[in-house]
Amino acid sequence: MELATQGLNRPRDAWLWRLLATALSFLLFGLGGLCLRLLVFPLLACLPGDRQRQRERARHTISWLFWRFIRFMAACGVLTYDVQGAERLGRPGQMIIANHPSLIDVVFLIGLVRKSNCVVKQSLFSNPFTRGPVSSAQYIGNDGSMDMLDRAVASLQDGQTLVIFPEGTRTEPGQAPSFHRGAAAIALRGARVITPVTIKVDPTTLTKCEPWYRIPDRRVHFSLRVGADIDPQAFASQGPAPRASRQLNDHLHQYFIKELAEDEQPPTEP
Repeated sequence: MELATQGLNRPRDAWLWRLLATALSFLLFGLGGLCLRLLVFPLLACLPGDRQRQRERARHTISWLFWRFIRFMAACGVLTYDVQGAERLGRPGQMIIANHPSLIDVVFLIGLVRKSNCVVKQSLFSNPFTRGPVSSAQYIGNDGSMDMLDRAVASLQDGQTLVIFPEGTRTEPGQAPSFHRGAAAIALRGARVITPVTIKVDPTTLTKCEPWYRIPDRRVHFSLRVGADIDPQAFASQGPAPRASRQLNDHLHQYFIKELAEDEQPPTEP
């Protein structure tokens, strides 16, 4: 897997070119989703194997394409990126928790973690461009129900890797992330290990309610940093489930606030 840091000091492309490249990227993503739904996944369904094997094929296909999509955007000059610690992602029963500053955070994480499960917006199952991939991959729709929580727990107990964004939606620019307690409750019931991933986008782009064509004045850089593992049982043993869930959620919240604040500190002069 190509994880080499993209050059940060390359000459910046013109604003107009980046706008056109961004439009092309969105067009490619939409057409790719339709192609997967109408052509690729029906063909994959004809291959031998049970439902689990078909799910694994779909997830592997999506992951492979997502990472190629990231590489395409980098090659076009839309963004640069660096990833630290990706080799520690993708373990059985691992729950990957990340903050959510941009629309394409999930593309990065699914692209990095082959065959991972993911909790996604429920609306993606009715979107004509995304419902084919999310349905074939059997991702979990975040409808806020107990069934959603139970499915997430079951996937971890089954040995799957689960990607989840505890905020439930993208972070407001300039605001600290605010986590819902559902992710912590899922982790306490099913995760073997929790692995936090801090995502920073500079300058901000594709935030909540921001149209795709409102691109920043300079090229965007995505930084993904995999943190140290967290043992959910260390919190589960501290009391009743509601209390343990609250303590774990507070711990995760404070962890991300600290990590993001450190990222924002200016470098010291030598």
